[in-house]
Amino acid sequence: MAEGKMEYAISVEDVTKVYKMYDKPIDRLKEALSPAHKEYHKDFYALNGISFAVERGQTVGIIGTNGSGKSTILKIITGVLTPTAGKVTVDGKISALLELGAGFNMDYTGIENIYMNGTMMGYSRKEMDGKLSEILDFAEIGDFVYQPVKTYSSGMFVRLAFALAINVDPEILIVDEALSVGDVFFQAKCYRRMEEIRQSGTTILMVTHDMGSIIKYCDKVVLLNKGHFVAEGAPGHMVDLYKKILAGQMDLLEEVKEGEADGRAGSREGQEEGGGEDWMSDFSGELAGGGRRADASPHKLMKEQITINANRTEYGDGRAEIYDLGLFDEKGSLTNLLLKGERFTIRECIRFNADIEAPIFTYTIKDKKGTDLTGTNTMYEGADIKPVKAGDEYQVEFNQKMNLQGGEYLLSMSCTGFEQGEHVVYHRLYDVANITVISNKNTVGVYDMESQVKAVRYEKNI
Repeated sequence: MAEGKMEYAISVEDVTKVYKMYDKPIDRLKEALSPAHKEYHKDFYALNGISFAVERGQTVGIIGTNGSGKSTILKIITGVLTPTAGKVTVDGKISALLELGAGFNMDYTGIENIYMNGTMMGYSRKEMDGKLSEILDFAEIGDFVYQPVKTYSSGMFVRLAFALAINVDPEILIVDEALSVGDVFFQAKCYRRMEEIRQSGTTILMVTHDMGSIIKYCDKVVLLNKGHFVAEGAPGHMVDLYKKILAGQMDLLEEVKEGEADGRAGSREGQEEGGGEDWMSDFSGELAGGGRRADASPHKLMKEQITINANRTEYGDGRAEIYDLGLFDEKGSLTNLLLKGERFTIRECIRFNADIEAPIFTYTIKDKKGTDLTGTNTMYEGADIKPVKAGDEYQVEFNQKMNLQGGEYLLSMSCTGFEQGEHVVYHRLYDVANITVISNKNTVGVYDMESQVKAVRYEKNI
């Protein structure tokens, strides 16, 4: 570690935050005046023994359900809150964009708030003079900057707050759900600016419910649940664990964590962190050149004839089981190798272990970073399934045209449903198989618009 500089920009060590919860306001007074020191409160642990570190120059995301302690830990890191126990060490100048209103005086004008916040961050008035033009250009709120911020719309407020936060050359930028406000054009502008400062080496700590942004921008993700540390690691893997929490699969989540601790299920994280083609190399075999016809034998499963991910993530409540699956090219061959521009079929076979009123069958195709690119389900397509009985088996096919660019992709599928308005997962397979798309013409982006181009020389009349 270099002299005068920490190895980590942020270090959180065994941090706990406890709030005293009283049933009635008078109980607070009773407790304060009790000669026997009788307690009238219950302890609520917003955070319970949280530890993690952020390396200098990293972009780290914190994810979790509402009430998991994400915003609380950011407020402790920025000094807005004091921990009940534990220690937070920060090495670097912080610029924080927490909930709207934090750090702003509503009676001050926009200009006055810019200078006041600059002073709080340690900048002189002369230094802020040099940054003012860039801040105002980014905010694009015009003459409103000379009006009290209490007169601003929420959109103008977040424009000014974000413009200030990311245009003061912070060593550490902390963002809490700030990009969910404002129109799509301003959000895109903010993300471009965040990418610029990320590339420049700024340490970024962000909280967001946008899993696409987490996967795209973060080097590492910390997963919290109900104030407890769950895990940290590669973004795609942490998002998968987060989805287990959302689906109420806590028992399976603990099994996965224990397996990783034993070194039995940790390979995927290392693959994702390594990036590139190495992630694909750990699928259970090489691509079958050109594909194979499905074996006519009823005992030969489709999944035994294509490449399946040995490290796939799967969970569900067990009332249904996707026991077989296959990928078919336009010629009907079982294969992971598909040609751009041709039709292909995804087939899944499901066995039901209980009566279900309205099961839904789905598939999703993601890129290697975990971004959902496309997908559909039987509900979207109007192919509703009638009530099924225990012991029933269904085969579902999705046939479509491959418009994705040439490259490597990941296939996920599931059987889900809605019961009393709640989403229920019967069986879900994440990244169960790879899809290799071969193309002799790629366009810009992830899919082809199939443009028809005409160029005609314009003859001028002389």
